[in-house]
Amino acid sequence: MKRYIPHAHVQGIASRQAHADLPAGTYEREISKEGFFGPAAHLHHRHPPTGWVGFEGPLKPHAFDFPKLEVQGSDGPWSAPELLVNASVRVRFWQATAGRMSHLVRNADGDELLFIHKGNGSLYCDFGHLSFATGDYIMIPRGTMWRVECSEPVAALAIEATNASYTLPEKGLVGPHALFDPAMLDIPQIDDAFRAQQSDNERWQVKVKRRGAISTITYPFNPLDAIGWHGDLSVVRINVKDIRPLMSHRYHLPPSAHTTFVGNRFVVCTFVPRPFESDPGALKVPFFHNNDDYDEVIFYHAGNFFSRDNIHPGMVTLHPAGFTHGPHPKALKNMLTQSKPATDEIAVMIDARDALEITDAARSVEWGGYVDSWRTDAPASAPEGAR
Repeated sequence: MKRYIPHAHVQGIASRQAHADLPAGTYEREISKEGFFGPAAHLHHRHPPTGWVGFEGPLKPHAFDFPKLEVQGSDGPWSAPELLVNASVRVRFWQATAGRMSHLVRNADGDELLFIHKGNGSLYCDFGHLSFATGDYIMIPRGTMWRVECSEPVAALAIEATNASYTLPEKGLVGPHALFDPAMLDIPQIDDAFRAQQSDNERWQVKVKRRGAISTITYPFNPLDAIGWHGDLSVVRINVKDIRPLMSHRYHLPPSAHTTFVGNRFVVCTFVPRPFESDPGALKVPFFHNNDDYDEVIFYHAGNFFSRDNIHPGMVTLHPAGFTHGPHPKALKNMLTQSKPATDEIAVMIDARDALEITDAARSVEWGGYVDSWRTDAPASAPEGAR
């Protein structure tokens, strides 16, 4: 248990409630420890904290257009390039063509979480057959053999919990059924489709990833030959439409309130449509903050991203720890008043406790002007391709 130095003070002109009733003409910025879970201070500025006219150095934020990656890994995820990595989490963007994978894969490095950005099909694994569609999360436990059959081309964000397991977040006062009831998690079925793909006279290869290297094991039969199973470990699936976000009509909740899965030294959060705050004094956009303990990654899946400008589905932003950020200028105009009753965005966020490395593959589709998108004197244009 960390014992932070307690400071319960107010200095100068300040609101008594975070994210609400800001002094007239001010902009709130939060400084906090442990993401949004530790002690925090809320400063009230006369100017937007992102009102810079120049920004140099390695703390620059990044934006990437993952769908513009050269298509690789169409027949399996291990050929898709790694994009953002550290010792605890590795992120790929896998684009698969329609049809059947010609081999099986197995991740011996950690649990795999697939987010289906587009497409649909079937997953066959040790535990049976599971259909999937756009907006599905599929959690595949470490060591599971699997393959997919795509009814149409599929694009998926793949998030590996390296040398660790995914768990569900502690939900505290709101109870275990908040966000989604664990009963909503679907599992594969030992059904007719699963039994039909079993064969005793067909050669199958399993490509196993361990410490980033691939080993190939060949069988004279399909090793997905289970006739049944029991236990409390399995592939699970849930769609974003089944996530019921926490809401407060009087207070803008921090991103951590939307945590969906927990890895080792990182979390995965999901932003789904929700009503805007209705209290006149409550912020209706994310508050300015510098998250000094976590790198923040957001994958924009669908909808109108109400706090961002020049961002379209499939893009990814990376705000390194210590970078002050918040709504773009157009969104900031709606800080206290929104023109519609609810958000319509869907996005996946990864908060990583340790710095993420950007690979060459990610840099090949980076929008270099992203840092200037907060500037009001030189508006940045949307990326047309790799910059």
